[in-house]
Amino acid sequence: MATLQDLVTYCDERTRRSAYKDAPGAFNGLQLSNSGRITKIGAAVDAGVIPFQQAVAAGVDFLIVHHGMYWDMPRPITGPVYDRVTTLIRGDCALYSNHLPLDGHPELGNNALLARQLGLVPDRPFLVKDGESIGRIASRPGSRPRSELRAQLESLYDRVIAIEYGSDAPASVAFCSGSGNSAINELLPAGVDTLVTGELREEWFNTAQEQKLNLYLCGHYATEVHGVKALAAELAAKFDLPWEFIATDNPL
Repeated sequence: MATLQDLVTYCDERTRRSAYKDAPGAFNGLQLSNSGRITKIGAAVDAGVIPFQQAVAAGVDFLIVHHGMYWDMPRPITGPVYDRVTTLIRGDCALYSNHLPLDGHPELGNNALLARQLGLVPDRPFLVKDGESIGRIASRPGSRPRSELRAQLESLYDRVIAIEYGSDAPASVAFCSGSGNSAINELLPAGVDTLVTGELREEWFNTAQEQKLNLYLCGHYATEVHGVKALAAELAAKFDLPWEFIATDNPL
């Protein structure tokens, strides 16, 4: 039977966790242990009391999340933090977090999977930080109109904000799941004028007009369900365990 350490080691190595320098204060990897016995894997985008309660109710004892509990350590284990921790401990559920490594991974990463769900091949790195690529760029063969790209996204995501001032038939598309604020100024130097992302600050609208960019916002949460699902599914197959995606109604 798989142990907690077996799963943690596999996830660390598969995502190349230690190669990435994440956001200040972020902590990737095992954030909370359990008794060591694993019977079911769960995947969720966010750490929170409600998804933790849902995971425990579903019998999950190894939960993979994209946004972990810890971003500003140390902090007291009181209030909502206490509720989160005690929910996991009482349910004997371990918590494993994987942020930027699970954005940039060429196979399991959110951005590679965003490209592939559009039938594109993510063939170039994008948004390289500290030597590691977080985003991906995919070529679009032929002179395919941007209206086709927009229609594809609208068929996949409940809410798409389209800001279209760039080329009518973009030859390449950049992908940056979640927040795309750090990606805008990297587009034109990378030879791309089209970005698929989750969310942006308001001021980037003017930049899109001025720099003639196409920006497609599909939701922070919605663009980051892919990586945790892929890692959980691969892990479940590797260790012959069931897995379940723990969905929440996050509209952001």
